Amino acid sequence: MKVITKADIKNALAELGLQRGDAVMVHTSMKEIGYVCGGGQTVIEALIETVGEEGTIMMPTQSWKNLDPEVGVHWVVDESDWDIIRENWPAYDKAITPTNTMGSVAEMFRTWPGAKRSDHPARSVAAWGKHAAYLTENHDLSNIFGDGSPIGKLYELDGKVLLIGVAYDKNTSIHLADARAEYPSKHTSVEHSAVMENGQRVWKAYETLFVDGEDFQDIGRDFENSGDVKKTLLGDATLRLMNQRDIVDFAVDWIEKNRK
Repeated sequence: MKVITKADIKNALAELGLQRGDAVMVHTSMKEIGYVCGGGQTVIEALIETVGEEGTIMMPTQSWKNLDPEVGVHWVVDESDWDIIRENWPAYDKAITPTNTMGSVAEMFRTWPGAKRSDHPARSVAAWGKHAAYLTENHDLSNIFGDGSPIGKLYELDGKVLLIGVAYDKNTSIHLADARAEYPSKHTSVEHSAVMENGQRVWKAYETLFVDGEDFQDIGRDFENSGDVKKTLLGDATLRLMNQRDIVDFAVDWIEKNRK
């Protein structure tokens, strides 16, 4: 197995065209890359050294297990015990609450020196760099991925999306297209999460757009056939870099034409 070094990662990022000053949303699967000397720390350092302090890195740090059991996130628990979870799940604390299936890089990144994390109890992001505070502040409970959310703010900044060893079903930015597009099955749902209010833990209900991402792979396939996606290999992983506005705008049109 080839050992991947920080220099290898930085060379791959340069080949893609990621550069100093860029604002970029990053999704990473370490296991797809192979053996990275230094693990997630090396990946984060390579990203930071590439975009510099005038750049910005954002990653998903979702803690979606802080949702109601009825939506299936606690599948190992019998329904008879759901109320125990509702009454006892720890309130979200952005300094402590771990990520759920976001990967080892995102889990390390959320506590990286200088990183900031948004306040959403189930769908948070973390960011580092010039625009970190702007991207993570005021993450409204009901506006998870729409305009004014961290994803929407990245669109305003004309940011980029970097997929490292993951497919389009992990491309969070397509959820902004969900929020913007008009399609027949579009509807809201009520979610619940444990949060702190006035010093007390409460099981909070909030209405938000229902999204499931079932067609994100199809959107990504068609986008690659007609859009500007730069690719390279890093170890065993395919890296993809794209302009976020391009994928979001394409996805809005695709959803309105294809989603029933």
